[in-house]
Amino acid sequence: MAASILNQESCVVRATNKQKGRTRWLAPEKAAVTNLYYGRIILDSGDAPLEFSTDTHETGLICLNGRALVEAAGKRFELGRYDALYVPRDSAVRVAPLESGCDLAEVSAPVTGQYPLQFVSFADVRSNPTLHFLAGGPATERDLNILIGKNVEAGRIVTGVTFSKPGGWTSWPPHEHGAMLEEAYLYIDMPAPSWGLQLVYTDPQRPELVVAVREGDVVVMPAGYHPNVAAPGGTIGFMWMMAAHREVADRQFGVVNVQPEYAERGSGLEAAHGKK
Repeated sequence: MAASILNQESCVVRATNKQKGRTRWLAPEKAAVTNLYYGRIILDSGDAPLEFSTDTHETGLICLNGRALVEAAGKRFELGRYDALYVPRDSAVRVAPLESGCDLAEVSAPVTGQYPLQFVSFADVRSNPTLHFLAGGPATERDLNILIGKNVEAGRIVTGVTFSKPGGWTSWPPHEHGAMLEEAYLYIDMPAPSWGLQLVYTDPQRPELVVAVREGDVVVMPAGYHPNVAAPGGTIGFMWMMAAHREVADRQFGVVNVQPEYAERGSGLEAAHGKK
């Protein structure tokens, strides 16, 4: 069943960074997701503030570029690059661009619980060795940053940003966590002509999905192993976003199944649990 939906029509969305305003790009009626929603809020300097309700969704707002003034639950926050804000369900949100405009990713999932509003500074993430660490070895080393994870009380969503070395692989060794979490990668910080290849497969001998990706593209991983590689001379960067199948119980970062051929080497994600 899972393998049958691993195709470009169900799992690939192109150029989500090109449309101004607030746009929802991932939802169950649009792609192979069940609880994971992704949208983009892109405003130029001088644009009118944008207002919306989170309704039944917990929501993570991640600043990808520019700066924004965000009001939620009666509080005000200024978000710079890679800062994040967790907003509970049933909240009114107001986003105003500051002098450089703003580009925010909006990650959400339906929840029954009410969890606290929380701002996450990227500077604080970078100073915490269980939220920011280097994973992998030669040819697979990447800079991994957990923005909304164990540092934030939430029901389903987990998100962060990862950056490869030039020409390097990430999400290696190949792993999967489809029984607990569905995931998507949004490719960021890849100015042209940078590009990469994303694989998603349940059978390593016959990969179901192998696709070229560029800045603004999204690939959904409802199941399967999902390594990727940057084209020579450039890097591959992505914001990974996950939604737990069972609220709270399945919301666990780094609990993965490594492809059996590579399992003895570990997942490379041990630092997230305070382990070397």
